[in-house]
Amino acid sequence: MNAVDQLIRNRLASDVVLINQISAHIIGSGGKRLRPMLHLLAAEAAGYRGEEHIQLAAVIEFIHTATLLHDDVVDESDLRRGRKTANAVWGNAASVLVGDFLYSRSFQLMVELERMRVMQILADTTNAIAEGEVLQLLNIGNPDTSEEAYLRVIERKTAVLFGAATRLGAVLANLPAAQEQALYDYGINLGYAFQIADDLLDYVSDASTLGKNIGDDLAEGKPTLPLIYAIARSEPAQAASLRRAIETGGLDSLDNIIGAIRDSGALELAREKALGYAQAARTCLAALPASVARDALDSLAVYSVDRSH
Repeated sequence: MNAVDQLIRNRLASDVVLINQISAHIIGSGGKRLRPMLHLLAAEAAGYRGEEHIQLAAVIEFIHTATLLHDDVVDESDLRRGRKTANAVWGNAASVLVGDFLYSRSFQLMVELERMRVMQILADTTNAIAEGEVLQLLNIGNPDTSEEAYLRVIERKTAVLFGAATRLGAVLANLPAAQEQALYDYGINLGYAFQIADDLLDYVSDASTLGKNIGDDLAEGKPTLPLIYAIARSEPAQAASLRRAIETGGLDSLDNIIGAIRDSGALELAREKALGYAQAARTCLAALPASVARDALDSLAVYSVDRSH
């Protein structure tokens, strides 16, 4: 991870000062670096012994960071990881353009590896992420969003990059197709578990721990799984109130909304869903030989749900 961090900082450099400022702000904001870590662990668990996983881990983090810059503009967010977002400091235009810089820099890095399969996986993944962003946009303010539609969004927005990170570890190690598929399935299931748990935290954590404002998802009109379940399980009057909150971004009654979600049992149900995906991820690891890296991947599946931020 130290080598990845150093490569990230070296390859962020630009002779355009604003790019350096915004890149340093978001890269240095204390993120978990979970996606590059996943790739490094997957490569090690797959038995890879080269150096290319360092560069691919940096590519994966650049792609993720670009999506964060764009997400914060779309969502009009002003807080991420406990700090002001780049768009809150420098404005929307600069954030979007530096996000584009990070996307293009990630593709420069992957082309250097001269592996067509790697480029294909990451190109397909990046395209799927963009589709997920548009799908989520279509769901904003829509209280009739189904669980299936919600899962389709988080598959593209979150799970596909997790899956690419772990699949690429197998690709570097030239694992047989079945083991490559197992590592990919692990990443996909982990991505689902991680995102559902993330959406739960919007209603059970606090701003100082979470690093963003509580109720942000609701304020943005995002019908995440806790809300979808709460509407389905509430009495008609309460369900109508929750539906209005999604339509209007009802933060004026946030305490009442959170109370209604908790009373409905939706949080426990969503957590069970996340735990199911985490367990599915852990089961996939049986296809790999025992190792410290495989144990770490197993621990990450547990952590994906049992975390406070």
